Amino acid sequence: MSAFLALHILSAIIWVGGMFFAYQCLRPVAAQILEPPLRLQLWSGVFSIFFKWVWISIAVLVISGHGMIALLGGFSNIGMHIHMMLGTGYLMMAIFGHLYFNPFRKLKVAIAKESWPEAAEQLNKIRLIVAVNLTLGLITATIATAGKYLF
Repeated sequence: MSAFLALHILSAIIWVGGMFFAYQCLRPVAAQILEPPLRLQLWSGVFSIFFKWVWISIAVLVISGHGMIALLGGFSNIGMHIHMMLGTGYLMMAIFGHLYFNPFRKLKVAIAKESWPEAAEQLNKIRLIVAVNLTLGLITATIATAGKYLF
């Protein structure tokens, strides 16, 4: 149980913490100091690395989460907050899948073609999706840590 829990928490920190850093720290600085072509290339490179870590985090979250549920005796033996965490977590995963296979893919294509307006449009879509997923991630973390006392 302790190994599953540690891996679960570390994976959530990598994913949600990475979104927080990208959205709240890197985005404002990149927008302030880099011209659009360089900024768009920076984001494509950052996302290419970060998204690999997100895929790994998703796999570890699913395996560790369901492993812990199994060790607790199944879904009937877990609290409402765990069911809520599962729901928001799987929603986050679906949203990330859309982000990865749609606007991120289009961002890379637009950058390769040096179509800066199209790349900027896709980056803005990614920004909005990350804002939603970051909010869901913070809500999920709150449910995971305090939900037992709230629900």
